[in-house]
Amino acid sequence: MLAVNFAGAVLFAVFLFYFIRPLGDRRVQNSLALPLENINTLPKQEQGSVGVPVRLKISGIGVDSAVESLGLTSAGAMDTPKGPDEVGWFKLGTRPGENGSAVIAGHYGTWKNGKGSVFDNLHKLSKGDKLSIEDADGASISFVVRESRSYEPGADASEIFSSSDGKAHLNLITCEGAWNKDAKSYPQRLVVFTDKEE
Repeated sequence: MLAVNFAGAVLFAVFLFYFIRPLGDRRVQNSLALPLENINTLPKQEQGSVGVPVRLKISGIGVDSAVESLGLTSAGAMDTPKGPDEVGWFKLGTRPGENGSAVIAGHYGTWKNGKGSVFDNLHKLSKGDKLSIEDADGASISFVVRESRSYEPGADASEIFSSSDGKAHLNLITCEGAWNKDAKSYPQRLVVFTDKEE
C-alpha cells in the first residue's frame, strides 16, 4: 500500500507541474512524467468487470465528451488528450466503475485559436451533482460528486490515484487559476472526487 501511495504521489506531483499547458493551438503531449519502474506499483484493474470508458457526460456543465485511453509516452510520461474537447482516462489505473480510484483528466483554459476547453466549468460542480460514463459495452455508470479540492504544486495527492475503502470512485482533474506566462502553467489543480452511485 505504501508503494501505491508513493507512486500516486509521484504521479500527481509531476502532473502539478507539467499537465495541461497551452502552446499554440496544441497542448504539451508528454506532460506527465512517471518513471516506468513505478508503473507496476499502481493499482491493477479488474479485467472484464467493467468495459473501457468511451464517453463522459456531465449535463450540469454541458460536457458530452469522447474519452481517450491514455498510457505513457516512450519517455515515460502520461499522454494528454489530443484536443480541447476530449478527456483522457489513465488506462494504467482503475477503470471507472471498478473498485478503486479511476482518473480522468481534461484541459482547462482558452486555446490560442480562441476555443475553450472541456473542463472550463468543472469548478461549478457541487456535492450531489451527477455525471456518467458510458463504456465500450454500452453500459452507463453514474457517479455522484462528493467534494472538490484545489492542490498547490508539490502537494501530497496520493488519494487521487488510489483508495482502500473497497468502493468505486472517479476523480476528475484539470487546471485552475490565472495563466502564468513566465511559468507557462496554471498555479493550481482542481480535483473533483466522485463516488459510484449505488
